[in-house]
Amino acid sequence: MLLKVLLTFNLIYVVNQVHFPWETGIPAVAPINLLMLLILFLLRDKPEPLQDIKPILQRPLLLFYAALTLAFLWAQIRAFRDPIADLTYLKNALFYPLFYFLYLKCKQDEKTTRFLIIMVMVIAGVAGLEAVREGIDYGFGAYNPFRRASGPFGVDWHNANRAGVFYAMFTPMFAALALFLKGRKLWRLAALGGLTMVAGGTLFTYSRQAYFLVLLAIALLLLRKSIILSVVISAVLISAAGYLPDSVFQRVDETKSQSKGGEEEVDASTSSRWEIWEGAMKMLASNPVGVGFNRFKGEIGNYCGHKGYDAHNFYVLTFAESGPQGLAALLFLMWSLMFRLVAFLRRNTPPEDSEVRALVLGFTVCTLCMALGGIYGSPTLEGAVMAPYWALCGLLERYIHLKMMQTDVRKPVHRDAKIDDKFPLAAHILPGR
Repeated sequence: MLLKVLLTFNLIYVVNQVHFPWETGIPAVAPINLLMLLILFLLRDKPEPLQDIKPILQRPLLLFYAALTLAFLWAQIRAFRDPIADLTYLKNALFYPLFYFLYLKCKQDEKTTRFLIIMVMVIAGVAGLEAVREGIDYGFGAYNPFRRASGPFGVDWHNANRAGVFYAMFTPMFAALALFLKGRKLWRLAALGGLTMVAGGTLFTYSRQAYFLVLLAIALLLLRKSIILSVVISAVLISAAGYLPDSVFQRVDETKSQSKGGEEEVDASTSSRWEIWEGAMKMLASNPVGVGFNRFKGEIGNYCGHKGYDAHNFYVLTFAESGPQGLAALLFLMWSLMFRLVAFLRRNTPPEDSEVRALVLGFTVCTLCMALGGIYGSPTLEGAVMAPYWALCGLLERYIHLKMMQTDVRKPVHRDAKIDDKFPLAAHILPGR
């Protein structure tokens, strides 16, 4: 029971760390690190119902770890600055994907594994509700870049884009349950409630990338369900768009505008990203193996006019800091998520279980949104955003293995018939043989 409580609290805490300003007093060690160590200690003597399961993501994650570690070592050689800060940053980058291994190997039965999957979604829904509350507190007036909701991911507007990616990632999980779950009205209503909370939270982050991801996720799932239904719901959503706050339309409309000369131009936020990406390519040209882990912000000002800025694109950031080998490891990880883990889940989903089918379909689009979320931002190493996703990877892989084991147990055991089963009188032909 204690282990189940800690596994649940671990998920709650990692998303809501901003509400728990605890410190350990140990350099580079956070409370979440000690919490994981406690869970691992309790797991030590607990029996495992699943045996000999090799994690699907083990190799790609280890390769990604190796690329980040190599970039860290190169940073210390090339531009030695603050080793404690660099080590802490590396520790966080390596730590949060461990949620995949922890929850894959959590040694819980099928019922508890399902409960933990539900808890991940509940936590996402509550996080969305927090952003909705912030948005309501800010009001519905004109768009203000300093009044964007970040939910539990930050104390002000700075983390609004990362919050938007998180909500967009979990939108398809709720949408898939609402669309594909059969015969369970209360659960479908709960899924609709969760969908409303995360979609509402997305609105008040004013993240244009998140808007696109939410619309893409819902469109893909609607098309998977029914073309006719997708047309009907799209028409309803378009007609209901007029009831959205004017600030939402203002935020979208400001992406492009007309210059005094009548030429179409993009807003400063969009154009600055393009300039930063161009500067990142110049940075890479000067440093073919990368500038080193956690060095982008400190050096981008040498290649463009945006000193101290993030890359706003995790693929560009990885390419510039870790070099081609780092980008290759990242792309291999993304490929493994989409074409190995997701493929395994879909291939082994029990055809008669609509709940598992809905979860796997939602996770498929969730993974797509996660991968696309790194194109216009860099939340991939952010623990509060990504740890629940990594935990969901492990939990769903475990859940499918448990379902497969249950199916194997139920299958009748066939043995080859012996000759005396087919011919019972044969024993009398040669007695004693």
